[in-house]
Amino acid sequence: MVTANHASPLSKEFLRESRGVLRAEFDAHGNAQVLLRKHKALIDRLLSRAWRQCQLKATFALIAVGGYGRGELFPASDVDILILLPEGVTQTDESSIEKFIGCLWDIGLEVGHSVRTLSECLNESAKDITVQTSLLEARLITGSRVLFRQLSEMTREAFDGAAFLVAKRLEQEQRHAKFQETPYSLEPNIKEAPGGLRDIQVVRWIGRAIGAGNTWKEFADKGLITSLEARQFAIHERTLTRLRVLLHYLTGRREDRLLFDYQGTLAATLQLPPAPGRRASEVLMEKYYRTAKAVTQLNTITLQNLATIIVQPSEADTHRLNDRFQVDRELLDINSDDLFDKQPESILESFRLMQLHPELKGMTARTLRALWRTRMSINDRFRRNPVNKAQFLELFQQPRGIVHELRRMNQYSILGRYLPAFGKIVGQMQHDLFHVYTVDQHILMVIRNLRRFTMVEFAHEYPLCSRLMAGFDRHWLLYIAALFHDIAKGRGGDHSELGVADAEKFCKSHGLVGGDRSLVLFLVRHHLDMSAIAQKQDLSDTAVVDRFADLVGNERQLIALYLLTVADIRGTSPKVWNAWKGKLLEDLYNATRRRLVGTPSTSSEDILAKQEEARRLLRLYALSDGVETELWRQLDVPYFLRHDAADIAWQTRLLFRHVAGNAPMVKARLSPVGEGLQVMIYSPDQPFLFARICSYFETLGFSIVDAKIYTTKHGYALDMFQVLGTGSFPDYRDMIRLIEVELTEKIARQASLPVAAQGRISRQLRHFPITPEVHINADEKGLYFALSIIAGDRPGLLYRLATVLGQYSLNLHTAKIATLGERAEDTFVISGEDLSHPRTVLRLEQALLAALQP
Repeated sequence: MVTANHASPLSKEFLRESRGVLRAEFDAHGNAQVLLRKHKALIDRLLSRAWRQCQLKATFALIAVGGYGRGELFPASDVDILILLPEGVTQTDESSIEKFIGCLWDIGLEVGHSVRTLSECLNESAKDITVQTSLLEARLITGSRVLFRQLSEMTREAFDGAAFLVAKRLEQEQRHAKFQETPYSLEPNIKEAPGGLRDIQVVRWIGRAIGAGNTWKEFADKGLITSLEARQFAIHERTLTRLRVLLHYLTGRREDRLLFDYQGTLAATLQLPPAPGRRASEVLMEKYYRTAKAVTQLNTITLQNLATIIVQPSEADTHRLNDRFQVDRELLDINSDDLFDKQPESILESFRLMQLHPELKGMTARTLRALWRTRMSINDRFRRNPVNKAQFLELFQQPRGIVHELRRMNQYSILGRYLPAFGKIVGQMQHDLFHVYTVDQHILMVIRNLRRFTMVEFAHEYPLCSRLMAGFDRHWLLYIAALFHDIAKGRGGDHSELGVADAEKFCKSHGLVGGDRSLVLFLVRHHLDMSAIAQKQDLSDTAVVDRFADLVGNERQLIALYLLTVADIRGTSPKVWNAWKGKLLEDLYNATRRRLVGTPSTSSEDILAKQEEARRLLRLYALSDGVETELWRQLDVPYFLRHDAADIAWQTRLLFRHVAGNAPMVKARLSPVGEGLQVMIYSPDQPFLFARICSYFETLGFSIVDAKIYTTKHGYALDMFQVLGTGSFPDYRDMIRLIEVELTEKIARQASLPVAAQGRISRQLRHFPITPEVHINADEKGLYFALSIIAGDRPGLLYRLATVLGQYSLNLHTAKIATLGERAEDTFVISGEDLSHPRTVLRLEQALLAALQP
């Protein structure tokens, strides 16, 4: 019994004290279901008192809907109510309703309310499945029982069970799509994501709609689920409910995401100890993933059975597929409950049949149950069976259904049983600040991305990848490589080399020999190399391209590595990929392909070709030959090596009249790569110029992803920046004029540098900090030095680095800014007389490390 002190029953103090009592009881006993019921009862009493105090008519009805209606009122959830009215409401009635709602807000209740008549309820229900669902859970709190009974009867008469089932399943599919079809996000939403509480509620809604009952035991008695499944539903529902209650109490608001900020505290609250090599928070998440996986399985099985009841089958709905399988209402069905026990090779056949028959929309409940029940029969003997080996390889060679069936195999633990190495990374978290999925889900995302390169409907996304994949013989080998590229994560050591051992064992066992085996092993071993070279090294340096060409060896391996790299980066996080990364990879691919299939040219030949192409482009703007002479006289070999012909022509067209001008010039344009802006700065050189530019873009909210820094022979800075907005959809076109005016003025004034702001670090970095690293290495001649840094990214970081470089009077030539989620991996080419002194280099490294500290 909830009791509070002596505060008025209709006051914020009473509500706060009463809720405090409920929390104390929950902290003592930990029973979330009891808490929800008592919270519901408390709010029922308060609403009834307010209803009476505001003297609403006896012909009105106050009805609880939504989670409150079904008796599940979480600590910070809204109180959803419906005020049901008869026809013909007066202005006085409206005033009393307004007074009632105001009273509830005065108490401190966050109320979600609607005011409708019977006819309005039916009209809204017919138009909106959400309203129909809320009415399904309607519960009378106080007021007219007659009116509430009329609502219940009219709702029941208008209800279409088949349409409701279709609508709720479609709604669930759309909701799952928002979460990339996976429960294995590193920061999952325990209410809305696949395997969350909403998946349990969907089953309850449809079951209640067809009169199957309200409890899991009633579902089992009706044959919708087994007794074991009823117990599992109850266990997993209690687990998720308790987690959500704890989240609400921990955050003091309606928070349903298991963010990194809360995982450690929740693990401590649940008294989960750390395991060898894993934090307590990882133990918590492993338990959550197991729960979400089980809920997803139970949801799928039960919805299949509910569909069976709602849509009665006819003989035409069932036909034989082969001696082992049949089709039952467009679902794959086993012909006997013990098929997989008697013929284990039929396990993999079931997934292959799903690929071969596009008319199939899933598997029947008994097929899914049988798969889950017999998964443990997949042992060494099963794996050695030549029939199973052949079937497994055939799964990757089908024209459709590859990703769907691999996900289904993973969901029912078939994939992890067949490949024990894969089973070890199921649900394994990655704290590298740019992967947002567990290892197994990342691997499946990479295979999905490769698969999309083969599909015409996605050819517009990455035209080059689609064209290369279309001409790639036996492209299914790329899926095998993707399956193994991260399979050794978490074992310690180099996961690429460890993965090669697993892949080699698989290839040998499954008959992949010669070029097929060498391609798979090459891709697993080198799957990180192309990304690292493209983002960190100077692609204008022919030696870089030559070394990479030697690494890949031939055009087939180059194409394969390029396709896998694009798919891999895109599979880490929606935030990591951008058009600039795509441009860098494409540039490296094109430069390397020219080395592999053509006659290598010298640097001087490359420069002459660029210059001739730039002159051709200038003529397109009606500029006469020779306009470039004065400017190009001030430029040397490094400039022409680092810029392509289009950029040389653009800069020349803007600058040929201003070669010796005193005023700085800033020009911007939409980036040719398709995202962001390209900004050119031309100015008499000045101290801390790079720092001023960094400061300006950071205050504007733009991130610098690439910088080509060049000083002409006559002492002018000619810099090119590639910048991206940090918002969702920045209007780059509108920013061009602003940047040109403001940045010109900032450079011309040579204003004093602002104090480097201490940028706010992200949540991920607070919980998984990166130890900053600084490395300075001289080139072969000792003229240029490569400065590489690794640190947690944050606003102002690049400006702080630029300020240190300015303080040491160093010349900056290029900046490769690689941001992987929350991780910054930047590379700079610098020069300066003092860099030949080891003590100066040591002081510089210490100053940079200090600037990198969060």
